[in-house]
Amino acid sequence: MLALTRKKGESIIVNDNIEVVVLGITGEQVRLGILAPKHISVHRKEIFEQIKNENKEAMQNVKEKIKSLKDLKE
Repeated sequence: MLALTRKKGESIIVNDNIEVVVLGITGEQVRLGILAPKHISVHRKEIFEQIKNENKEAMQNVKEKIKSLKDLKE
């Protein structure tokens, strides 16, 4: 993990096309702004994990439905 120190208004660049800007600091909370191309999705980690789990469940359901269809065919 890379650990950086930035002040309000400063930023970091990731992969030449993503900029993370420190918008503000209040107590222990840091407000970040993220500038990224539209084709790159940006989510809070907890939302990303939820999406990943829902996709995994959906894929499992698809596999079960395909198996059911195969069983009907036989």
